[in-house]
Amino acid sequence: MSDGPGALDRDFVRQQFPAFSEPSLSGQAFFENAGGSYACGPVIARLHEYYRRLKVQPHYPYAASHEAGEWMDAGRARMAEYLGVTPQDVHLGPSTSQNTYVLAQAARALLKPGDEIIVTDQDHEANSGQWRRLASYGVIVKEWEVDPDSGVLDPSRLDALLSERTRVVAFPQASNVVGHINPVAEIAARVRAAGALSVVDGVAGAPHGLPDVPQLGADVYLFSLYKTFGPHQGLMVIRPSLVHQLGNEGHYFNAQELPLRLTPAGPDHAQVAATRGIAEYFDMLAEHHGIAPGPMRPQGVRELLRAAEIPLLASLLDYLRDRRDIRLLGPVRVQERMATVSFVTHGVEPIEFARRLAERGIMAAAGNFYAVRLLSAMGVDPRRGAVRVSFVHYTTAEEIANLIAALDQALAL
Repeated sequence: MSDGPGALDRDFVRQQFPAFSEPSLSGQAFFENAGGSYACGPVIARLHEYYRRLKVQPHYPYAASHEAGEWMDAGRARMAEYLGVTPQDVHLGPSTSQNTYVLAQAARALLKPGDEIIVTDQDHEANSGQWRRLASYGVIVKEWEVDPDSGVLDPSRLDALLSERTRVVAFPQASNVVGHINPVAEIAARVRAAGALSVVDGVAGAPHGLPDVPQLGADVYLFSLYKTFGPHQGLMVIRPSLVHQLGNEGHYFNAQELPLRLTPAGPDHAQVAATRGIAEYFDMLAEHHGIAPGPMRPQGVRELLRAAEIPLLASLLDYLRDRRDIRLLGPVRVQERMATVSFVTHGVEPIEFARRLAERGIMAAAGNFYAVRLLSAMGVDPRRGAVRVSFVHYTTAEEIANLIAALDQALAL
């Protein structure tokens, strides 16, 4: 079913995700996509086939090894197309948290005591804590603080923190709790003008449409493939001229191999190969919806996904914004946020509320979501946390209606 000419055909979309035909998941609506999306069919098929017939060391001259290497190379290359970069700009690792850790350690080559790093309290801890740890090497860490009522970062407040000693500014594309979308291109331009590097955590943004990374202007952009319908891997895009300035975190003899400099251990070959399936799924979406091949295809897919989510997000926010028995976290205007919505329940513990939703066929989450600093800044006890419901383009209007009905019932208890 689609919502009109040019709109997303959700029946077609859901046919590409095996989870929607899985009997054990029948009758349940998945609203924990911010923690990890369902995997699309092409990813699952490639993962299965790789393990079945290509599970050998890649890039040797015998046939299976050669093909295994080709599959891995294609994984990087096809993702690069949708991100607007070259394959050598793409670095894969086991998770965004580990990629950020390796990146921060590699960045020590650029830093000396007294240099400054700016982090935010809006971030998931993965893009904050790793940089804060560099204080033990004499680096000065400054915090760009959110507004305590809305959880929003004000770009104008960054100017007072930037100085001639600023070397890195790490911030999220969007919050994984309040959903707020930061103006990345504007912020990255301010950071560049100050002579510093911008490191953008795109984990909460990329599932809603892979960005044109050069257009964002970030020096580093990180996100998780398992939240963009793929395998459990983290992906970093790093500006090529920056890679050789960073310390080599891989084997010394691989120092000149760009994809290996930030890979301390060997990659998961099968999952790297299966990454290609994400691009193949987007190709299928584009072809089904009449988005022509070429350089504008990624933008067309991006707009298709975002347009599918906005009406559903508006319905949910309309329901939540006026309720007195919860505190909605983050902006109320749909244009300012991703389809990740968190709220604090006043009369019941969040984890208990999530159980009530589960009893009504709604798969949601409760906790601090590794955003302890953000919740604390907003006056929310991180030990108690919040309830989070998050969705992506495969979510239907019927599922949103069922969610709202379940919320009504659970809040009435």
